[in-house]
Amino acid sequence: MSVQPGDRIPEVVLKYINDGVQAIDTPTLFQSRNMVLFAVPGAFTPTCSERHLPGFVEHFDTFRARGIEVACVAVNDPFVMQAWGAQLAVPDGLRMLSDGNGDFARALGLEMDASAYGMGRRAKRFALYAEDGVIRHLFVEAPGEFKVSSAEHMLAQLDQAAQTPTS
Repeated sequence: MSVQPGDRIPEVVLKYINDGVQAIDTPTLFQSRNMVLFAVPGAFTPTCSERHLPGFVEHFDTFRARGIEVACVAVNDPFVMQAWGAQLAVPDGLRMLSDGNGDFARALGLEMDASAYGMGRRAKRFALYAEDGVIRHLFVEAPGEFKVSSAEHMLAQLDQAAQTPTS
């Protein structure tokens, strides 16, 4: 079963490049911050490179102006994530995270089997918004689709939530 809004982000260690390979655990990554994290099935793949990551690059300043950090994660190694980010001119501050063994995708319950495409076990395409490590919004794509995990959809949902009165 996958995580749901209201659940805490599971504790997993992710990797990234910053003067060598660095590790960050998810409690540290999400602690005391509002964050949008989106997952792609694979760096350098068509939809991920042409639409998914570019949308978050395009709207990065909008998220930041709202006090929201942005991170991308994929079941790729940290060197691939760094190279992909460089190729797509990812701005400083948009974290490119490696879930090399798929531990995070599995812990979230958002793992998929892409073996038929020669890609092994990967993360489903999704986007989540978390406050201090608690998931507030989660949007998981149906296989082969790209609609609900886009930057534009996430911004629209955050706008809608901001306009909804709380009881």
